[in-house]
Amino acid sequence: MNFNKIAKEILVNVGNVENIKEVIHCYTRLRFTLIDNNKVNKENLQKIEGVLTVQESMDQLQVVIGSTVDKVYKELVVLMNNKDSSNELQNNSNKSNNEADKSVKKDNQSYDSKNKIGNLFNKALSTMSKIFAPVVPALAGSGMIKGILAVLSMYYMNKHGVDIKTNDTYVIFNAASDAVFYFFPIILAFTAAKVFKASEIISMVLGAALCYPGIVALMAEERTISLFGIAVTKATYTSSVIPIIISVWVLSYVERFLNKVMPEVIKTIMVPTFTLLIMVPATLLLFGPIGIYIGNGVNLLYQQLMSFSPILCGAFIGGLWCVLVIFGAHKAIIPIAINDVAMTGRQNLLAFAGAANFSQAGAAMGVFLKSKNKSLKTVALSGSITALFGITEPAIYGANLRLKKPMICAVICGAIGGAVMGYGGAFGIAFANQGLLTIPVYAEAGVKGFLSYLIGIAIAFFGSAILTYIVGFEDIKEEKSKSEVEIAA
Repeated sequence: MNFNKIAKEILVNVGNVENIKEVIHCYTRLRFTLIDNNKVNKENLQKIEGVLTVQESMDQLQVVIGSTVDKVYKELVVLMNNKDSSNELQNNSNKSNNEADKSVKKDNQSYDSKNKIGNLFNKALSTMSKIFAPVVPALAGSGMIKGILAVLSMYYMNKHGVDIKTNDTYVIFNAASDAVFYFFPIILAFTAAKVFKASEIISMVLGAALCYPGIVALMAEERTISLFGIAVTKATYTSSVIPIIISVWVLSYVERFLNKVMPEVIKTIMVPTFTLLIMVPATLLLFGPIGIYIGNGVNLLYQQLMSFSPILCGAFIGGLWCVLVIFGAHKAIIPIAINDVAMTGRQNLLAFAGAANFSQAGAAMGVFLKSKNKSLKTVALSGSITALFGITEPAIYGANLRLKKPMICAVICGAIGGAVMGYGGAFGIAFANQGLLTIPVYAEAGVKGFLSYLIGIAIAFFGSAILTYIVGFEDIKEEKSKSEVEIAA
């Protein structure tokens, strides 16, 4: 596969470099924020080799590619930074856009916002997605390590009666698994600063101040803590999520104001100085507590839903998670799981999402077993395997959604699997992408909880595969080669 060619064709059909405000990528898709959405040729984008589908969601144009998205992204960045290539592509883009101008505008009417409230909501979700997307791989890696440690700890305790949690090796690797959450304010300060166009380093210093041992110890004291004679709300900011995001957002405006009014000769030194002098107290006195209350509110709301009916909650997420994936909207609720882990050290949202992933893998396997089309069988099998390791888009777009009935079977079995997990109280002790490799993350949920997770993913996978095979679908006819047509004639 020629990734440079794919990147060139994508660039042409999104309106070229001049039309791109920003482009980032997650596990499987390029996420474009564009200047003029009417310049997009969605029909041509979907025809590009390697592109699974194109979605419009959360004020973004999302080009779904799959596991090779990072390679396309790297080529795209090179092209965007190369002026000669950009000029050449602009000429091609102008020709393409002139030829298809009418159809492009018609296809992209959905981009026009019909109401300001919906537009603001989409922008907020898009912003949160941009902040958390770069952190997800680190969270997934840390979650894997934590899951492995949990299994080893249980094994040695049950088999040998030895608590390895005090072992030096365990302590070191446990630090590797916990560090990303403990220093979350520093990490999120960096990603938030990139989104809000603030100084990354100054933002990280602000995040580091919240994690500073002296501040942590101060917040743990029983006496009243004051700043300038004003009582400080006691809160633990290590592992916190929302306070630093709010603070960096405000910091971006403070920084811009100071850069505007500060004399050029002292700007380099005094802007950072005044930014920190303003923002550290403001965060501890105002924005930090607000963020903590919002985080507690989000956690409380989700827990209330779980308390009302964990079975219904599990069924809802297990059934509809991959429907959200289709629209790229699943990124908007991932922060709930991240916030849960940061606040309580556990999450069940992604356990339920695991049922959805395994159901997509199972449905694709059912397509592989049932279909007579060799090409479709290959796509379905590879999609099933990647879905078992947490990447569902190839299974969704390559087989299940394409054939419709397998997608319905996956939704049904994913909902049943999620309901079983909700009934059994399954939960994970870390943020983890949902697949075979992250099963150990759910091992500390106790016998009932872990067993319900295993039964849930088994129902999701095998149930979807069997149901898809039984229900069937309208198979895609095998295209005959030229030689086969001549022989038949």
